[in-house]
Amino acid sequence: MNPGFLEYRKATSVEHAAAAVEWSDGGPNTYRDVNGKEYIDCLGGFGIFNVGHRNPKVVAAVSAQLARQPLHSQDLLDPLRAMLAKTLAMLTPERLQYSFFCNSGTETIEAALKLARAYDSSKQTIIAATKGFHGKSLGALSVSAKGEFRRPFGALLPNIEHFPFDDLGALRHKFERLKMVGEDVGAVLLEPIQGEGGVNIPHDNYLPGVRALCDEFGALLILDEVQTGMGRTGKMFCFEHYGVEPDILCLAKAFGGGVVPAGAVVGTKAVFSRLFDNPFLHTTTFGGNPLACAAAIATINVLIEDRLPERAARMGERMLAGLREATAPFGEFVVDVRGKGLLIAMEFVDDHTGFELGKLLLDRGVLVSGTLVNARTVRVEPPLTIGEDQADYVCKTVGECLAIMSRALKMGVS
Repeated sequence: MNPGFLEYRKATSVEHAAAAVEWSDGGPNTYRDVNGKEYIDCLGGFGIFNVGHRNPKVVAAVSAQLARQPLHSQDLLDPLRAMLAKTLAMLTPERLQYSFFCNSGTETIEAALKLARAYDSSKQTIIAATKGFHGKSLGALSVSAKGEFRRPFGALLPNIEHFPFDDLGALRHKFERLKMVGEDVGAVLLEPIQGEGGVNIPHDNYLPGVRALCDEFGALLILDEVQTGMGRTGKMFCFEHYGVEPDILCLAKAFGGGVVPAGAVVGTKAVFSRLFDNPFLHTTTFGGNPLACAAAIATINVLIEDRLPERAARMGERMLAGLREATAPFGEFVVDVRGKGLLIAMEFVDDHTGFELGKLLLDRGVLVSGTLVNARTVRVEPPLTIGEDQADYVCKTVGECLAIMSRALKMGVS
Protein backbone atom coordinates (compact mmCIF):
# COMPACT_ATOMS: atom_id res chain seq x y z
CA MET A 1 0.00 0.00 0.00
CA ASN A 2 1.03 3.60 -0.53
CA PRO A 3 3.11 4.46 2.57
CA GLY A 4 1.70 7.99 2.55
CA PHE A 5 -1.81 6.62 2.86
CA LEU A 6 -0.77 4.39 5.75
CA GLU A 7 0.81 7.37 7.50
CA TYR A 8 -2.43 9.32 7.10
CA ARG A 9 -4.42 6.43 8.56
CA LYS A 10 -2.08 6.30 11.58
CA ALA A 11 -3.48 9.66 12.56
CA THR A 12 -6.81 7.94 13.03
CA SER A 13 -5.64 4.94 15.04
CA VAL A 14 -2.16 5.00 16.52
CA GLU A 15 -2.37 2.43 19.32
CA HIS A 16 -4.41 -0.26 17.58
CA ALA A 17 -3.35 -0.48 13.97
CA ALA A 18 -5.66 -3.42 13.33
CA ALA A 19 -8.65 -1.19 14.08
CA ALA A 20 -8.00 0.57 10.77
CA VAL A 21 -8.47 -2.71 8.84
CA GLU A 22 -12.16 -3.18 8.13
CA TRP A 23 -13.56 -6.62 7.41
CA SER A 24 -17.35 -6.59 7.13
CA ASP A 25 -20.55 -4.68 7.60
CA GLY A 26 -21.84 -5.22 11.10
CA GLY A 27 -25.36 -4.07 10.33
CA PRO A 28 -27.13 -1.35 8.35
CA ASN A 29 -25.18 1.40 10.15
CA THR A 30 -21.95 -0.26 11.31
CA TYR A 31 -18.60 -1.74 10.28
CA ARG A 32 -16.58 -4.53 11.89
CA ASP A 33 -12.79 -4.65 11.89
CA VAL A 34 -10.61 -7.76 11.61
CA ASN A 35 -10.85 -8.28 15.37
CA GLY A 36 -14.64 -8.18 15.38
CA LYS A 37 -14.95 -4.73 16.97
CA GLU A 38 -17.99 -2.83 15.71
CA TYR A 39 -18.06 0.86 14.76
CA ILE A 40 -21.04 3.14 14.22
CA ASP A 41 -20.53 4.57 10.74
CA CYS A 42 -20.70 8.36 10.90
CA LEU A 43 -18.71 8.74 7.70
CA GLY A 44 -20.99 6.78 5.37
CA GLY A 45 -18.24 6.18 2.84
CA PHE A 46 -18.22 9.96 2.23
CA GLY A 47 -21.91 9.71 1.35
CA ILE A 48 -22.21 6.25 -0.21
CA PHE A 49 -24.40 4.45 2.32
CA ASN A 50 -27.57 6.55 2.35
CA VAL A 51 -29.81 3.45 2.38
CA GLY A 52 -27.58 1.70 4.91
CA HIS A 53 -24.90 -0.95 4.59
CA ARG A 54 -25.81 -3.96 2.49
CA ASN A 55 -29.43 -2.91 2.15
CA PRO A 56 -31.30 -6.19 1.56
CA LYS A 57 -33.52 -4.84 -1.22
CA VAL A 58 -30.58 -3.42 -3.15
CA VAL A 59 -28.50 -6.57 -2.63
CA ALA A 60 -31.42 -8.73 -3.77
CA ALA A 61 -31.89 -6.66 -6.94
CA VAL A 62 -28.20 -6.86 -7.79
CA SER A 63 -28.04 -10.57 -7.00
CA ALA A 64 -31.02 -11.29 -9.24
CA GLN A 65 -29.45 -9.30 -12.07
CA LEU A 66 -26.10 -11.00 -11.52
CA ALA A 67 -27.78 -14.37 -12.01
CA ARG A 68 -29.38 -13.18 -15.26
CA GLN A 69 -26.83 -10.87 -16.94
CA PRO A 70 -24.01 -9.01 -15.16
CA LEU A 71 -22.84 -6.87 -18.11
CA HIS A 72 -24.45 -5.88 -21.38
CA SER A 73 -23.40 -6.36 -24.97
CA GLN A 74 -22.65 -2.66 -25.52
CA ASP A 75 -24.57 -2.77 -28.82
CA LEU A 76 -28.09 -4.07 -28.18
CA LEU A 77 -30.62 -2.02 -26.23
CA ASP A 78 -30.43 -2.48 -22.47
CA PRO A 79 -33.91 -2.34 -20.85
CA LEU A 80 -32.65 -1.52 -17.34
CA ARG A 81 -30.82 1.55 -18.59
CA ALA A 82 -34.02 2.83 -20.19
CA MET A 83 -36.02 2.03 -17.05
CA LEU A 84 -33.57 3.94 -14.86
CA ALA A 85 -33.53 6.92 -17.23
CA LYS A 86 -37.35 6.99 -17.19
CA THR A 87 -37.34 6.77 -13.39
CA LEU A 88 -34.97 9.72 -13.10
CA ALA A 89 -37.05 11.74 -15.56
CA MET A 90 -40.05 11.16 -13.28
CA LEU A 91 -38.10 11.85 -10.08
CA THR A 92 -36.41 15.09 -11.14
CA PRO A 93 -38.01 18.36 -12.35
CA GLU A 94 -39.95 18.09 -15.61
CA ARG A 95 -37.25 19.85 -17.67
CA LEU A 96 -34.68 17.19 -16.81
CA GLN A 97 -35.60 14.45 -19.28
CA TYR A 98 -32.42 12.64 -20.35
CA SER A 99 -29.67 10.77 -18.50
CA PHE A 100 -26.15 9.56 -19.15
CA PHE A 101 -24.88 6.83 -16.81
CA CYS A 102 -21.32 6.34 -15.62
CA ASN A 103 -19.39 4.91 -12.68
CA SER A 104 -18.41 7.73 -10.33
CA GLY A 105 -18.93 11.34 -9.35
CA THR A 106 -15.80 12.44 -11.16
CA GLU A 107 -17.11 10.89 -14.37
CA THR A 108 -20.40 12.76 -14.01
CA ILE A 109 -18.50 16.04 -13.84
CA GLU A 110 -16.46 15.17 -16.93
CA ALA A 111 -19.66 14.42 -18.82
CA ALA A 112 -21.33 17.60 -17.58
CA LEU A 113 -18.37 19.73 -18.69
CA LYS A 114 -18.45 18.22 -22.17
CA LEU A 115 -22.22 18.65 -22.44
CA ALA A 116 -21.94 22.29 -21.39
CA ARG A 117 -19.23 23.07 -23.93
CA ALA A 118 -21.04 21.24 -26.72
CA TYR A 119 -24.26 23.09 -25.91
CA ASP A 120 -22.87 26.45 -27.08
CA SER A 121 -19.44 26.40 -28.68
CA SER A 122 -19.30 30.21 -28.56
CA LYS A 123 -19.38 30.13 -24.73
CA GLN A 124 -16.50 27.96 -23.57
CA THR A 125 -15.85 29.52 -20.16
CA ILE A 126 -17.05 27.58 -17.13
CA ILE A 127 -16.97 29.06 -13.65
CA ALA A 128 -16.99 27.24 -10.32
CA ALA A 129 -16.73 28.18 -6.67
CA THR A 130 -13.74 28.41 -4.40
CA LYS A 131 -13.60 25.63 -1.77
CA GLY A 132 -15.51 23.45 -4.23
CA PHE A 133 -14.53 19.85 -4.93
CA HIS A 134 -15.68 17.95 -8.00
CA GLY A 135 -13.16 15.13 -8.44
CA LYS A 136 -9.56 14.50 -9.44
CA SER A 137 -9.57 13.54 -13.11
CA LEU A 138 -8.22 16.34 -15.30
CA GLY A 139 -11.48 18.12 -16.12
CA ALA A 140 -13.00 17.65 -12.68
CA LEU A 141 -9.77 18.80 -11.06
CA SER A 142 -9.79 21.91 -13.23
CA VAL A 143 -13.09 23.05 -11.74
CA SER A 144 -12.14 21.97 -8.23
CA ALA A 145 -10.54 24.62 -6.08
CA LYS A 146 -7.93 22.99 -3.84
CA GLY A 147 -4.44 24.05 -4.85
CA GLU A 148 -2.85 21.11 -3.06
CA PHE A 149 -4.37 18.76 -5.63
CA ARG A 150 -4.00 21.05 -8.65
CA ARG A 151 -0.41 22.32 -8.44
CA PRO A 152 1.45 19.04 -9.09
CA PHE A 153 -0.15 18.67 -12.52
CA GLY A 154 0.64 22.01 -14.08
CA ALA A 155 -1.75 23.60 -16.55
CA LEU A 156 -5.26 22.19 -16.42
CA LEU A 157 -8.25 22.86 -18.71
CA PRO A 158 -8.39 26.38 -20.18
CA ASN A 159 -11.30 28.80 -19.75
CA ILE A 160 -12.02 27.75 -16.16
CA GLU A 161 -12.62 30.51 -13.61
CA HIS A 162 -13.45 30.53 -9.90
CA PHE A 163 -15.41 32.90 -7.67
CA PRO A 164 -16.12 32.97 -3.89
CA PHE A 165 -18.86 30.58 -2.78
CA ASP A 166 -22.07 32.17 -1.49
CA ASP A 167 -21.22 35.58 -2.94
CA LEU A 168 -23.71 36.73 -5.58
CA GLY A 169 -21.97 40.08 -6.04
CA ALA A 170 -18.71 38.33 -6.90
CA LEU A 171 -20.52 36.04 -9.32
CA ARG A 172 -22.18 38.96 -11.12
CA HIS A 173 -18.82 40.72 -11.36
CA LYS A 174 -17.28 37.56 -12.83
CA PHE A 175 -20.06 37.28 -15.44
CA GLU A 176 -19.71 40.94 -16.41
CA ARG A 177 -15.91 40.97 -16.55
CA LEU A 178 -15.72 37.83 -18.69
CA LYS A 179 -18.39 39.13 -21.07
CA MET A 180 -16.49 42.40 -21.38
CA VAL A 181 -13.35 40.62 -22.59
CA GLY A 182 -15.25 38.29 -24.94
CA GLU A 183 -15.08 35.14 -22.80
CA ASP A 184 -18.79 34.63 -22.24
CA VAL A 185 -19.74 32.11 -19.56
CA GLY A 186 -21.31 28.90 -20.81
CA ALA A 187 -22.00 27.30 -17.42
CA VAL A 188 -21.76 27.71 -13.67
CA LEU A 189 -20.88 24.54 -11.73
CA LEU A 190 -21.68 24.35 -8.02
CA GLU A 191 -22.34 22.04 -5.11
CA PRO A 192 -25.57 23.26 -3.44
CA ILE A 193 -23.79 22.63 -0.14
CA GLN A 194 -20.04 22.21 -0.33
CA GLY A 195 -19.20 18.81 1.15
CA GLU A 196 -15.46 18.27 0.96
CA GLY A 197 -14.88 22.00 1.35
CA GLY A 198 -16.21 21.79 4.91
CA VAL A 199 -20.01 21.40 4.73
CA ASN A 200 -20.42 25.05 3.74
CA ILE A 201 -24.12 25.93 3.68
CA PRO A 202 -25.11 28.99 1.61
CA HIS A 203 -27.69 31.63 2.46
CA ASP A 204 -31.22 30.80 1.33
CA ASN A 205 -31.14 33.40 -1.47
CA TYR A 206 -27.86 32.15 -2.95
CA LEU A 207 -28.95 29.36 -5.32
CA PRO A 208 -32.02 31.29 -6.53
CA GLY A 209 -29.68 34.22 -7.19
CA VAL A 210 -27.25 32.00 -9.11
CA ARG A 211 -30.13 30.63 -11.19
CA ALA A 212 -31.28 34.18 -11.99
CA LEU A 213 -27.77 35.24 -13.05
CA CYS A 214 -27.40 32.18 -15.27
CA ASP A 215 -30.69 33.04 -16.96
CA GLU A 216 -29.69 36.69 -17.35
CA PHE A 217 -26.37 35.86 -18.99
CA GLY A 218 -27.52 32.79 -20.92
CA ALA A 219 -25.45 30.24 -19.00
CA LEU A 220 -26.28 26.70 -17.93
CA LEU A 221 -26.50 25.85 -14.24
CA ILE A 222 -24.77 22.55 -13.35
CA LEU A 223 -25.42 21.27 -9.84
CA ASP A 224 -23.03 18.70 -8.40
CA GLU A 225 -25.23 16.65 -6.06
CA VAL A 226 -22.83 13.74 -5.90
CA GLN A 227 -22.70 14.07 -2.12
CA THR A 228 -25.87 16.05 -1.32
CA GLY A 229 -28.27 14.05 -3.48
CA MET A 230 -30.34 10.91 -2.86
CA GLY A 231 -31.94 12.18 0.34
CA ARG A 232 -28.84 13.23 2.24
CA THR A 233 -29.94 16.76 3.19
CA GLY A 234 -33.59 16.00 3.96
CA LYS A 235 -34.92 16.24 0.39
CA MET A 236 -34.34 13.81 -2.46
CA PHE A 237 -32.14 16.52 -4.02
CA CYS A 238 -30.64 19.44 -2.14
CA PHE A 239 -31.76 21.99 -4.75
CA GLU A 240 -35.35 21.32 -3.68
CA HIS A 241 -34.67 23.23 -0.44
CA TYR A 242 -34.05 26.37 -2.47
CA GLY A 243 -36.73 26.15 -5.15
CA VAL A 244 -34.34 26.08 -8.10
CA GLU A 245 -33.89 23.73 -11.03
CA PRO A 246 -30.55 23.01 -12.72
CA ASP A 247 -29.97 22.45 -16.41
CA ILE A 248 -27.60 19.58 -15.62
CA LEU A 249 -27.65 17.46 -12.45
CA CYS A 250 -24.77 15.20 -11.36
CA LEU A 251 -25.43 12.19 -9.10
CA ALA A 252 -23.20 9.39 -7.79
CA LYS A 253 -21.97 8.03 -4.42
CA ALA A 254 -25.29 6.90 -2.85
CA PHE A 255 -26.86 6.48 -6.31
CA GLY A 256 -25.68 2.84 -6.38
CA GLY A 257 -27.08 2.05 -2.94
CA GLY A 258 -23.70 1.32 -1.40
CA VAL A 259 -23.55 -1.91 -3.40
CA VAL A 260 -22.44 -1.03 -6.96
CA PRO A 261 -20.56 2.10 -8.10
CA ALA A 262 -22.91 4.20 -10.23
CA GLY A 263 -23.33 7.77 -11.41
CA ALA A 264 -25.77 9.72 -13.53
CA VAL A 265 -25.85 13.02 -15.40
CA VAL A 266 -29.42 14.21 -15.88
CA GLY A 267 -30.16 17.13 -18.19
CA THR A 268 -32.64 18.95 -20.34
CA LYS A 269 -33.55 17.91 -23.85
CA ALA A 270 -31.83 21.01 -25.22
CA VAL A 271 -28.56 20.05 -23.51
CA PHE A 272 -28.64 16.39 -24.54
CA SER A 273 -29.78 17.16 -28.07
CA ARG A 274 -26.16 17.96 -28.95
CA LEU A 275 -25.52 14.21 -28.72
CA PHE A 276 -28.53 13.13 -30.79
CA ASP A 277 -26.81 13.36 -34.18
CA ASN A 278 -23.74 11.53 -32.87
CA PRO A 279 -24.40 9.53 -29.67
CA PHE A 280 -20.77 8.35 -29.71
CA LEU A 281 -19.41 11.78 -28.76
CA HIS A 282 -19.41 10.67 -25.14
CA THR A 283 -19.64 7.00 -24.15
CA THR A 284 -18.51 4.59 -21.45
CA THR A 285 -17.88 0.85 -21.35
CA PHE A 286 -19.14 0.08 -17.87
CA GLY A 287 -21.39 3.04 -17.12
CA GLY A 288 -25.07 2.12 -16.92
CA ASN A 289 -24.31 -1.60 -16.77
CA PRO A 290 -27.16 -3.90 -15.70
CA LEU A 291 -25.84 -4.40 -12.16
CA ALA A 292 -25.47 -0.66 -11.56
CA CYS A 293 -28.90 0.08 -13.03
CA ALA A 294 -30.51 -2.62 -10.89
CA ALA A 295 -28.83 -1.15 -7.81
CA ALA A 296 -29.88 2.41 -8.64
CA ILE A 297 -33.51 1.50 -9.34
CA ALA A 298 -33.70 -0.45 -6.07
CA THR A 299 -32.05 2.41 -4.20
CA ILE A 300 -34.60 4.94 -5.47
CA ASN A 301 -37.41 2.57 -4.45
CA VAL A 302 -35.96 2.20 -0.94
CA LEU A 303 -35.53 5.96 -0.53
CA ILE A 304 -39.16 6.56 -1.49
CA GLU A 305 -40.81 3.58 0.22
CA ASP A 306 -38.90 4.01 3.50
CA ARG A 307 -39.21 7.83 3.35
CA LEU A 308 -35.50 8.17 3.99
CA PRO A 309 -35.17 11.82 2.89
CA GLU A 310 -37.79 12.73 5.49
CA ARG A 311 -35.96 10.57 8.01
CA ALA A 312 -32.71 12.36 7.19
CA ALA A 313 -34.37 15.68 7.97
CA ARG A 314 -35.72 14.40 11.28
CA MET A 315 -32.57 12.60 12.39
CA GLY A 316 -30.45 15.49 11.19
CA GLU A 317 -32.29 17.86 13.51
CA ARG A 318 -31.82 15.39 16.37
CA MET A 319 -28.08 14.94 15.77
CA LEU A 320 -27.43 18.61 15.12
CA ALA A 321 -29.11 19.55 18.39
CA GLY A 322 -27.29 16.76 20.23
CA LEU A 323 -23.88 17.70 18.86
CA ARG A 324 -24.40 21.38 19.62
CA GLU A 325 -25.33 20.51 23.19
CA ALA A 326 -22.35 18.15 23.53
CA THR A 327 -19.84 20.67 22.17
CA ALA A 328 -21.23 23.81 23.83
CA PRO A 329 -18.99 23.61 26.96
CA PHE A 330 -15.83 23.37 24.89
CA GLY A 331 -15.39 26.76 23.26
CA GLU A 332 -11.62 26.34 23.49
CA PHE A 333 -11.93 23.70 20.77
CA VAL A 334 -15.15 24.20 18.82
CA VAL A 335 -15.74 26.96 16.28
CA ASP A 336 -19.08 25.82 14.83
CA VAL A 337 -21.47 22.91 14.44
CA ARG A 338 -23.63 23.12 11.31
CA GLY A 339 -25.53 20.91 8.94
CA LYS A 340 -28.55 20.18 6.79
CA GLY A 341 -30.22 16.81 7.11
CA LEU A 342 -27.56 14.21 7.83
CA LEU A 343 -24.72 16.20 6.29
CA ILE A 344 -23.22 17.70 9.46
CA ALA A 345 -19.88 19.26 10.31
CA MET A 346 -18.03 20.10 13.51
CA GLU A 347 -15.44 22.83 12.90
CA PHE A 348 -12.52 23.10 15.33
CA VAL A 349 -9.77 25.61 15.97
CA ASP A 350 -7.16 23.52 14.14
CA ASP A 351 -6.38 20.19 12.46
CA HIS A 352 -4.79 18.71 15.57
CA THR A 353 -8.03 19.02 17.55
CA GLY A 354 -10.06 17.26 14.87
CA PHE A 355 -7.57 14.41 14.54
CA GLU A 356 -7.44 13.91 18.31
CA LEU A 357 -11.21 13.77 18.51
CA GLY A 358 -11.29 11.29 15.63
CA LYS A 359 -8.86 8.97 17.40
CA LEU A 360 -10.79 9.08 20.67
CA LEU A 361 -14.08 8.45 18.89
CA LEU A 362 -12.65 5.50 16.98
CA ASP A 363 -11.48 3.93 20.26
CA ARG A 364 -15.09 4.20 21.44
CA GLY A 365 -16.58 2.69 18.31
CA VAL A 366 -17.50 5.76 16.25
CA LEU A 367 -16.04 6.39 12.77
CA VAL A 368 -15.81 10.00 11.55
CA SER A 369 -13.49 11.78 9.15
CA GLY A 370 -12.21 15.20 8.22
CA THR A 371 -12.86 16.90 4.90
CA LEU A 372 -10.24 16.28 2.22
CA VAL A 373 -7.38 15.39 4.59
CA ASN A 374 -8.17 18.46 6.68
CA ALA A 375 -9.41 17.55 10.16
CA ARG A 376 -10.16 21.11 11.19
CA THR A 377 -13.66 20.32 9.97
CA VAL A 378 -14.89 16.84 10.91
CA ARG A 379 -17.99 15.63 9.12
CA VAL A 380 -20.75 13.51 10.57
CA GLU A 381 -22.40 11.76 7.62
CA PRO A 382 -24.06 8.53 8.75
CA PRO A 383 -26.42 6.34 6.76
CA LEU A 384 -29.92 7.81 6.65
CA THR A 385 -31.00 4.65 8.49
CA ILE A 386 -29.01 5.44 11.65
CA GLY A 387 -30.97 4.52 14.77
CA GLU A 388 -31.98 7.01 17.42
CA ASP A 389 -29.97 5.19 20.10
CA GLN A 390 -26.92 5.14 17.84
CA ALA A 391 -27.28 8.85 17.07
CA ASP A 392 -27.62 9.69 20.76
CA TYR A 393 -24.57 7.57 21.59
CA VAL A 394 -22.52 9.43 19.00
CA CYS A 395 -23.48 12.83 20.40
CA LYS A 396 -22.85 11.74 24.00
CA THR A 397 -19.48 10.24 23.07
CA VAL A 398 -18.37 13.43 21.29
CA GLY A 399 -18.98 15.33 24.52
CA GLU A 400 -17.09 12.74 26.58
CA CYS A 401 -14.11 12.83 24.21
CA LEU A 402 -13.96 16.61 24.23
CA ALA A 403 -14.05 16.53 28.05
CA ILE A 404 -11.01 14.21 28.02
CA MET A 405 -9.22 16.56 25.64
CA SER A 406 -10.12 19.59 27.78
CA ARG A 407 -8.73 17.98 30.94
CA ALA A 408 -5.54 17.05 29.10
CA LEU A 409 -5.19 20.62 27.82
CA LYS A 410 -5.55 22.04 31.33
CA MET A 411 -2.94 19.59 32.60
CA GLY A 412 -0.56 20.58 29.82
CA VAL A 413 -0.67 17.17 28.13
CA SER A 414 -0.46 17.20 24.31
